[in-house]
Amino acid sequence: MTIQASEARPGAAELPLSQISATRGGEKQGAAERITLGLFIGLPFAALLAAVPVAWGWGVGWLDLTIGVVMYFIACHGITIGFHRYFTHGSFKANRALEITLAVAGSMAIEGPLVRWVADHRKHHQFSDKEGDPHSPWRYGETVPALLKGLWWAHMGWLFDEEQTSQAKYAPDLVKDPAMRRISRLFWLWTLISMLIPPLVGGLVTMSWHGALTAFFWGSLVRVALLHHVTWSINSICHAIGERPFKSRDRSGNVWWLAVLSCGESWHNLHHADPTSARHGVLRGQIDSSARLIRWFELAGWAQDARWPDAERIAARRTA
Repeated sequence: MTIQASEARPGAAELPLSQISATRGGEKQGAAERITLGLFIGLPFAALLAAVPVAWGWGVGWLDLTIGVVMYFIACHGITIGFHRYFTHGSFKANRALEITLAVAGSMAIEGPLVRWVADHRKHHQFSDKEGDPHSPWRYGETVPALLKGLWWAHMGWLFDEEQTSQAKYAPDLVKDPAMRRISRLFWLWTLISMLIPPLVGGLVTMSWHGALTAFFWGSLVRVALLHHVTWSINSICHAIGERPFKSRDRSGNVWWLAVLSCGESWHNLHHADPTSARHGVLRGQIDSSARLIRWFELAGWAQDARWPDAERIAARRTA
């Protein structure tokens, strides 16, 4: 769906888009941006590949594992609850403190600035698995070679596309919000913080450079690479395979073995059947940690008006 400027979230500044267009960045990706993107994808991925032999040869300590897991799920829920369910789809309302916290936590996943991420995802929903979708695995056709090429494109190839989604068209509510624009512009800072927290904690706890180095390897590089590829798998794998118990106009599927690592996002078929639902894993046994946290935010008084699906709403979307 295309989000119009009149649908801005409460509290967004009522400024003409023409006056703030300079803050959004260009709508074409330059060479320098592509090189930087390549480095931030390539270096963590190299660490991820090295993780198995490193763990086999030297093992991974409990401190490094704890730092990595904590950082992983902070950033993962920042993406799933913040960037996705809240900012993109408005699945619930949040007070300003929670809103800012979710924006920063999502930025620490290092998957791009807030406004661009939201714009890309809203465009994806408008054209899901059709022409215009930024990252459909069916882009090149349905033969095996075409699908393999499409899976690569949907997983990460699209990130290097020169043509960028219009932020003014697809995320005007965020463009017009000074706080969200600032958080989006400070993406470099959240990236730096995200990468430096693990070695800082590891170094201080062990009081050694070795502790800082191993925490950087596991808690920064490996953690970022794993989160990247889990998130991108929602675009690629979950639009190519999986069960489809709900009616949707695309090929989104549920992939159970990604549920825990994706914080509930891999129950993707229900999401595309009911995009504003605060819960994606709606059937028995479907783990959705993001929905659980949203419920806790409600109980704490930080969130309200969450769009929880009731039995009738779920039944109406079942394929049979």
